[in-house]
Amino acid sequence: MRCSVVLAGLAWAAAATAARRAADGECPSYTDYSSVPHGPYSSGEYRVPSMRPPARCRTFRSATVEAVIQNVTSAMHDPDWKQLFANIFPNTLDTTVAWHDDSGRDPYTFLITGDITAQWIRDSTNQLLPYLPYAAQDTALARLVLGLVNMQAEELLGYTFGNAFQPPPRSGLAPSENGIALDLDVVPPFNNNTVFEAKFEIDSFASFFQIATAYWRATGDHAFVSAPAWVPAVTSILSSIRRLQEPTYTADGRLNKPLVEYSRLTDTATETQFGGGRGNPVRYTGMVRTLFRPSDDATIFPFLVPANAFLAVELGRLGAMLREIGVAPALAREAELLAAEIRRGVLEFGTAVHPRHGRVFVYEADGYGSSLVMDDANGPALLSLPYLGFVPAGDETYQNTRRLALSPDNPWHFSGPAITGVGSPHTGYMKVWPMAVAMRGLTSDSADEVAECLDMLKSSAAGLGLMHESVGVADPAIYTRSWFAWCNSLVAQFVVDAMARFPGII
Repeated sequence: MRCSVVLAGLAWAAAATAARRAADGECPSYTDYSSVPHGPYSSGEYRVPSMRPPARCRTFRSATVEAVIQNVTSAMHDPDWKQLFANIFPNTLDTTVAWHDDSGRDPYTFLITGDITAQWIRDSTNQLLPYLPYAAQDTALARLVLGLVNMQAEELLGYTFGNAFQPPPRSGLAPSENGIALDLDVVPPFNNNTVFEAKFEIDSFASFFQIATAYWRATGDHAFVSAPAWVPAVTSILSSIRRLQEPTYTADGRLNKPLVEYSRLTDTATETQFGGGRGNPVRYTGMVRTLFRPSDDATIFPFLVPANAFLAVELGRLGAMLREIGVAPALAREAELLAAEIRRGVLEFGTAVHPRHGRVFVYEADGYGSSLVMDDANGPALLSLPYLGFVPAGDETYQNTRRLALSPDNPWHFSGPAITGVGSPHTGYMKVWPMAVAMRGLTSDSADEVAECLDMLKSSAAGLGLMHESVGVADPAIYTRSWFAWCNSLVAQFVVDAMARFPGII
C-alpha cells in the first residue's frame, strides 16, 4: 500500500537543490515541513498556516502561477481560503518536480506524488492538469507539461503495465526501495530499478492519453507526437487494450493466455489478485480487464466500470486529435473503434437495477451478471463520470448513481461531525477522502452543495493548511498523508471552478 512506503523527504530536498541550481543553505524535508504548521497564519476561524516551502527550495517557479494565486485570492472574502488556496494551488510545482530536463528539443519531467519518491502515471497527470489553462501564456510551464507527456511515454513504452515508475537513470536521482519486489510474481516481469510498482491499472492508460490531448488542446502544440517514445507507446497500449478485452475462456472452453498477472505473498487481500494473479473470470463485453483500482487496491470483478468509462472518453479524444493533426491514421481508427466498443460495454454490462435507486452504474462487473455496487473516493470514480466526460451530469442513470454513492447505500460512504463523503477500502473505515468531496462539488450545479463541500474541505485541513489523503469523520486531526499533491491540485481546481460558476461563494 502506498501509505506504507518509505517517505521521500530527502529526495524532495535533493530535487529542490537541483531545481534552484545553487545550494543556498539547506532545504527542509517537505515530509517533515508539511507535518507541522508554519506562520504567518490567516486571520480567519481556522488560522490556516503558510505551508509553501521557502522560495529558494521550490522545485519549479512560474510567474504566471504566482499571478493566478494573486488574482484568485484577491477575489476571495474568506481569509482562511485565501491562505489555503495559496498553499495548495502551487504545491505540485513547489514540491514535486524532482527532475526537469529542458536542455533539448524534447523536454522530460519527473514528478513525485508527494511523500513517495515515485511517479504515478495517474497522479502526475492530475497534478499538472490545473495548470494547463495557463500553459499557453507561459512557455516554461508548457514545457514542464510537455516533459511529463514525454516522460510518461518513455515509461509506458519500457513497461506497459506499470502504474508507478522510478526516476530515469539520466536524472541522477537514485531509485527508491518499495519493499515488496521480492514478494511478487508478476507477468510480464519488470525491473524495479525503472518500475516502482507494477500494479496494472487501466486508468494509467487513460491518464497518459489525457495529459497528451489536454496539453494539445491547451497549447496547440503536438511536438510530443514526434518524440521517440510517444507513437510506439500508444501503439503498444492500443494492442494491449485489444488483448485485454478477451474473455477468460475461449469459445471451446479452454483458458485464454493472460496478458498480465500480479500475485503477491501478503496478508492484505487488496494487495494481490485472484486466480493466481490473473483475476476472476470474465466474459467478453467490450470492456477492458484491469487488475487494480486507482486506489492501487485489487479489483474483485475485473471490469472496473469508471476506469473503462474514462478509457472510452480518452481513446475517443486520442483518435480525434490524431485525425485533426493528420498523424497515424491507423492508430486514430483503432482508438475510435476501441472507444466505441468500451462505451457500449459500459452501458450494456456496467449497470444494474438497484432496489432503492433504480438503474445505476456499478463499480465493477464481470460480464456474467455479477457486479459490485459501491463507489470509491479515488478517481476515476462513478461520482466523476460527468467530470470525465462520459455522461452529462443530468443523465438519469448517473443521477441515480450519484444518490447511491452519496448515501449509506454505498458501503464506503461515511458521515460524521467533521466531514461527510466517500472513503475507500485503501484507508479503511470512517475516513473520508477530501478529493471525493471536491469531486462532489465539481459535479454539482447547486450553489448550496458546492458551498457545503468548500466548508468541509476548509475544515478538513487539520490545522496544517494542506489537503490530506483521508480524514477521520469525527476528527480531522486523524488523517493519512500530510503531503499528497494530487489532492491539493484537485481541490485547487475545484476552488477555481466554484468561483467561476458561483461568484462570491468564497
